[in-house]
Amino acid sequence: MYDQQNTAFRIKQRAKELKVPMRTLLHDCGLGINAVSQLANGSVMSHISLALIADRLDCSVDYLLGRTENPAVNR
Repeated sequence: MYDQQNTAFRIKQRAKELKVPMRTLLHDCGLGINAVSQLANGSVMSHISLALIADRLDCSVDYLLGRTENPAVNR
């Protein structure tokens, strides 16, 4: 099972590393300003939203889900 709090943490951490403000990230992905906070509090995020975030943060969905420690996208 995936840990939603860890996924939210990884999204925030990756955005911080890339100096992408959370508001900008979520706006670019068409998500509400509270989407990551809601994820951390147990809400479910659609696979499409997660993929959009991963694309914007130039990392893999596997990284955001904690399945790998390498944020690089396999191309």
